[in-house]
Amino acid sequence: MGVIVSYPSNGSEGQGYLAVPAAPGPAVLVLHECWGLVDQLKRTCDRFAEAGFVALAPDLYRGASTDEPEEAGRLMMALDLTRAAGDLDGALDLLLGHQATSSTRVGVNGFSMGGGLALVLACRRPREVAAVVPYYGMIPWAGHQPDYPRLSAAMQGHYAERDSVAPPSLVVELETTLRGLGKKVEMFIYPGTGHGFFNEDHGQIHDATASRQAWARTLGFLRLHVY
Repeated sequence: MGVIVSYPSNGSEGQGYLAVPAAPGPAVLVLHECWGLVDQLKRTCDRFAEAGFVALAPDLYRGASTDEPEEAGRLMMALDLTRAAGDLDGALDLLLGHQATSSTRVGVNGFSMGGGLALVLACRRPREVAAVVPYYGMIPWAGHQPDYPRLSAAMQGHYAERDSVAPPSLVVELETTLRGLGKKVEMFIYPGTGHGFFNEDHGQIHDATASRQAWARTLGFLRLHVY
């Protein structure tokens, strides 16, 4: 089980859920969906720790969370992106300085909104981010697209076949863009799945088979690139 920790952020204080493995290991930031820092994401951090990673999920909503789609959309669109950037920077710095972290760079894993922010952070902090793994990543805020030429991290993307938010056509477009820039990228589109398929608390959307496959690929990718 992890714990809630605090860290400096833009002159204030950010918080997040930190899960630490039994022995020092590589570090990974885990960025939440529009629902906020819910129990499902905390369990994901715990799973990372069980697999040997130091995992930290920053609370970008500063205490708010919901299981109502309408409220989740409102929270997402109201997110203070300047404050969120500070929270991400503070969380990244905490991870790199943590006594249990054995890696000199970090991985970033994010889901939906968090997947989009993972790409933004990887492009903004290229020296510190070695690998980025977005699950059905999307960026709903106009004017805040990642600066892909700055990306130095290897990328592994996990997307859903039946996704109107991050459809396969956009996945192909992004892969083409990144390969054209000479970036290391691999994409997986899971047949028959919808947006949010990894979240086991959303029974109608969750796909256990795709989730197991995506998780195994994620762990292997992070172990390869984060050291």
